Amino acid sequence: MAPASTAIAEQSVLEWVKNDKRRMLHVVYRVGDLEKTIKFYTECLGMKLLRKRDIPEERYTNAFLGYGPEDSHFVVELTYNYGVDKYDIGNGFGHFGIAVEDVAKTVDLVKAKGGKVTREPGPVKGGNTVIAFIEDPDGYKFELLERGPTPEPLCQLMLRVGDLDRAINFYKKAFGMELLRKRDNPEYKYTIAMMGYGPEDKNAVLELTYNYGVSEYDKGNGYAQIAISTDDVYKTAEAIKLCGGKITLEPGPLPGINTKITACLDPDGWKSVFVDNIDFLKELE
Repeated sequence: MAPASTAIAEQSVLEWVKNDKRRMLHVVYRVGDLEKTIKFYTECLGMKLLRKRDIPEERYTNAFLGYGPEDSHFVVELTYNYGVDKYDIGNGFGHFGIAVEDVAKTVDLVKAKGGKVTREPGPVKGGNTVIAFIEDPDGYKFELLERGPTPEPLCQLMLRVGDLDRAINFYKKAFGMELLRKRDNPEYKYTIAMMGYGPEDKNAVLELTYNYGVSEYDKGNGYAQIAISTDDVYKTAEAIKLCGGKITLEPGPLPGINTKITACLDPDGWKSVFVDNIDFLKELE
């Protein structure tokens, strides 16, 4: 193609991204004891076990948990690999955020069930929101945020990045996310950016954190990826390539279940999977 028409084609793909029907579907990570984690999430965090599937030929089991049905809520997908009881979380993954109506009450419950509280309830540094931090049995951190009733209690996923502007630009252009807000905290030497597909009080958001002077992180082998819905995995992959992302799985149907997906890495090496909207709903049926 001539350069001018190539530029027009590229522009139209990036325009399409903005109008694509996308939302964060689930976040995938690995745990060492599935039953123990399910018990902790249901009893301490009030999640529901939505479904479970065992794939013996691949030697793993998945469990999906959340605060509402998967066709309308952001949920967690836990992966248990047979015989693996411990993972390295690394220092790149930050935490999951959960909105609760009473942080102190939730913390008391976590303590009563033998859970680990790493920050007692109190106002966030430089703000008024009451928060606390807890850890699940594998050491994944959860930030509890005191908020009124919300349709999406599983409200945040925090990842650390080495270049915030580069990450914001990538998630805006390639993923079609909006920059909802950005906050610099010079006294604590970090900046955060909230990215997502709708307002924070009603949708799950991606919280990107940049720590001054830190350009690389150890990702460990525990956290895996987020899954996002799309109307077209082929166009999605094209847009990701145009924005400097790396495709790790070319778009197409998955063997065995025929759900069309594509997988990619962002400029920091964080993985995401895009799933065809119609195929995803068929899979839930």
